[in-house]
Amino acid sequence: MSRPFPRPSALERLGRFTVRRRRWVLTVGVLVTLLSGAFGAGALNALSLSRIDAPGSESDRARIALAEQFDTGYPNLTFLVTANEGTVDDAGVRAAGEELTRAIAAEPGVAEAGSYWSRGHSPALRSEDGTQALVLVRVPGDVNEARERVGELAERYARDGTVIDVRAGGQDEVFREIGAESRQDFLRAEIIVIPLVFVLLMLFYRRVTLALVTLGVGVFSIVGTLAALRGVASVTTVSTFAANIALVMGLALGVDYCMFLIARFREELARGRDVGDAVTIAVRTAGRTVLFSGLTVAISLLSLMLFPLPFLRSFGYGGAFVVLTAVGGALVLLPAALATLGRRAAYRPGREPRHTERGGWYRLANAVMRRPALTGGLMLLLVLVLSAPVTGLRFGMPDARILPADSSSRATADEIRAGFAQEESDALYLVAPTAGRVDVAGYAAALSEVDGITQVDAAEGSFVDGERISAAVDPGRFTADGGTFLVAIPAQQALEGDPVDLVASVRAVGAPFDVLIGGTPAEMVDWRTDMTERMPLVLATILVLTFVILFLMTGSVLLPLKATVLNLLSMGVMFGVLVWVFQDGNLSGLLGFTATGTLESSIPILMFCIVYGLSMDYEVFIVSRIREEYLRTGDSRAAVPLGLQRSAPLITTAAVILAASFAVYATGGVVYLKMIGVGMAVAVLVDALLIRGILLPAFMRLAGGANWWAPPVLRRAHERFGISEAEPDAAPGGRLPVAAGR
Repeated sequence: MSRPFPRPSALERLGRFTVRRRRWVLTVGVLVTLLSGAFGAGALNALSLSRIDAPGSESDRARIALAEQFDTGYPNLTFLVTANEGTVDDAGVRAAGEELTRAIAAEPGVAEAGSYWSRGHSPALRSEDGTQALVLVRVPGDVNEARERVGELAERYARDGTVIDVRAGGQDEVFREIGAESRQDFLRAEIIVIPLVFVLLMLFYRRVTLALVTLGVGVFSIVGTLAALRGVASVTTVSTFAANIALVMGLALGVDYCMFLIARFREELARGRDVGDAVTIAVRTAGRTVLFSGLTVAISLLSLMLFPLPFLRSFGYGGAFVVLTAVGGALVLLPAALATLGRRAAYRPGREPRHTERGGWYRLANAVMRRPALTGGLMLLLVLVLSAPVTGLRFGMPDARILPADSSSRATADEIRAGFAQEESDALYLVAPTAGRVDVAGYAAALSEVDGITQVDAAEGSFVDGERISAAVDPGRFTADGGTFLVAIPAQQALEGDPVDLVASVRAVGAPFDVLIGGTPAEMVDWRTDMTERMPLVLATILVLTFVILFLMTGSVLLPLKATVLNLLSMGVMFGVLVWVFQDGNLSGLLGFTATGTLESSIPILMFCIVYGLSMDYEVFIVSRIREEYLRTGDSRAAVPLGLQRSAPLITTAAVILAASFAVYATGGVVYLKMIGVGMAVAVLVDALLIRGILLPAFMRLAGGANWWAPPVLRRAHERFGISEAEPDAAPGGRLPVAAGR
C-alpha cells in the first residue's frame, strides 16, 4: 500500500532557522566569505601543473631508478644556442657554448648540464644546418621548487649576444609558462565573468537585490573553494586549472541553485504565503532538489578521484568543494537573505507566473509531443551529425603548442621542431638496475634500428641504424652499482602523432636483462593506460549512482535510463566539437591556437565528468517539476509541457550564464582552457535547448505511461526512500499515481 511522502523535517527546520536567525546567519556568511577570500587569494601561487606521470607504472619506476641508483634523470630545461655567424663547430661559437654549459652546470640547484660541445658533438644535439645546438639541464626537486628554479635560470641565461643567442625551453619551462598563463587567464576571466553574470541576472530578475544575492552566493562558492584548494595544495599537488574550474563551476552552481530557490520562494509569495512560510517551503521543496542535484554533480566530479593521477584528482578536490559551498550557500545564506528582503524580492505586479500559463516552452513541448517520432527523430539526426567528427578522434602528446605562439618557450620549441630532426629532451630511457657484466652494445644497436629512433646512447657509445658511430664521452655516466641505462632518442616525426606505437616498438626489442622503459613518451603512454584501465570503473560509478539518485526522485526505471542516453548525446556533440575545432584546426585562426592533429587524452575525460554532472543537474530540475505536475494531476501527457514551462526558462537562463562564463576562456592563451571554454559552452547550450527542450518531451510522449513504471519491489523502495520537490499532499490522497499513461 502506498504511503504519504515523508516530510523533509531537517530541511524544514533549516528553513525556519535561517528565517529566525537571518541576521546572525548573514553576518557569519559575510565573515566566512571575507576570511576565505583572504586565505584563498594565495591559492593561485600555491597551485601548480603536476608533471605527467603515472605512479607505480613502469615509466615511474624507471624515473625512480634513474634518480636513486644513477643520480640522474630527464632534462627539464633546454637552452637553444644559435650561432650569429657560421656554425656551432666554429671556434668562437664552440668556446661560447662550452662556457655557457659550464656556467649553467655550476648554478645552485642544477644537478646536470650537458651540451653538444660537452657530449662529444652528439648529432642529436646539433641542428641539421649546423647553426644551432642544445644545452640540456636537469633541475631536480618537487614540481614547484624545480619550476621556480627553472624560471630563474631561463630568465638569467636567455639572451642575445655578439657570438651566440640563447633561448630557453624544455618541459618544465613550458609547463611553468602554462601555469603562469592559466593564472592570468583566471584573473582576466574573473574580471569579465563576474560583471557579465551580474548583468545577465539583472536582465532575468529585474531586481538589483536578487542579482546581488545570487552573485554573492556564487562568489561565496568561488572563494570557499579556492581557500579549500590552497589547504589541499599544502599536502599534495593541485593543478592550476582547478582554480579556473572553481571560478566557472562556483558561479554556475551558485546561480543555478539560487535561481530555483528564488523562483520557488516567489511562487509561494504569489500564492499569498507570508515571507517566513515562503522561505521554509522553498527550502523544503526546491532545496531538496538542490541537495540531490548537488549530489549528482559531486558524484561526477568526485569520480575523478578514482584515477591514480594527480592532475585529474585535482578536479575531484575542486568538485567536492564547489558543490559543498554552492549547496551550502544556497540552502543557508540565500534563505536568510530572502527572509531579510521579504516582499521586496517578490514578482513585480503583473509578472506573477500562472501555473496554467501557456508560454513558449509549453507550446514547444506540445508541438513536439504531437509528432514525437518526427520531431524527435529529426533532432536526433542533427545531434548525431554534430557528433560525427568524434569518429576521427586521435590522441597524442601535448607539447609547447599548448601555449600562445608568442610565448618564449613555445617559440623555442618551434625552432627546435623546425631545425632538429630528433628530440633528445623527449628521449626514452631504458634502465637496467641489475645488468651485471652483460655487453649492451648489441641491444643498443638493435634499439637504434627501431623505426622512429634516430640514435641510442649507452656506455659502449652512440649507435645509429645498427652501427656504432662513436665511443661514449663519459661511459661512467651510464653505469652504477652493477646497472646501466641507455637513452633512445626519437625522431621529431615520431613524436608528432601518437607515441604509443613508438613506445611499443621499443619495448618489443628483446633485452639481455630486465629493463624499465621511461622518458616522456613512455610516461604519456602509461598515463593514458592508467586512465583507460580506470575508465570502466569511473563510468560505472557515475552511471550507477546517478541512476539511483534519479530513481529516488522519480520512482521510475525508464527515466534514469533516458537521462543517461540524453546525457551521452550531449557528450557526443561536445567531443565532436573538440575534434572538429581543436584536433582538425577549424576556427584555429579565429580562436588563436595551433592545431596539432591530436588531442591530449586527460582533458576530454575531465570535460566528460564535468558536463555529465551539469547535464544531470538540469535533468534533475526538469524531471522534478514534471513529476510534481504528474503527482498533482495524475496525467502523464499534460505533466510534461507544464513541468517544462515551469523549469525550462530557469534552466535556459542558467545555461546561457554558464555558457557565457565558459566562453570567456576561449579568449585565453592556453589551448586546454580554450578547449574547456568552447566545448563546454556548446555542450551546455545543446543540452539545455535541444536535448531537454525537444528530445526529452519527444521521448516522454513516446514512452507514455511507461515513464513512471517500476517493478513492485523497486516501487516499494521508492515509496519508503524516495525524494520529490512536490508538496506532501501534491497527489490526491498523498499517493503516487502509477503508470497513468494519459
